[in-house]
Amino acid sequence: MPLTRQDVEHIALLARLHLTDEEKERFREQLSNILDHISKLQELDTSQVLPMSSVVVEQSRLREDVAGPAMSREDLMSNAPDAADDQFRVPPVLEPGP
Repeated sequence: MPLTRQDVEHIALLARLHLTDEEKERFREQLSNILDHISKLQELDTSQVLPMSSVVVEQSRLREDVAGPAMSREDLMSNAPDAADDQFRVPPVLEPGP
């Protein structure tokens, strides 16, 4: 399905993209090729293919949860860019109200 330059300009407008003339032509060709490929895929008989929720086989990549030695309070606080009274100091997230 060949796209026109106006199609590409409309897509760019919707996506708020500012394209040069060369980019418009390159994207016109690339998008047309993608749509051609999709139209070929639509011709395939998938009636015997079961729906899938993902094409990636899910595997647990988590390590075993094993408790280890805790860091000392002094080591933890030494990593803080700003600390007071054994607490991390962070900038305020919300400004005080009236």
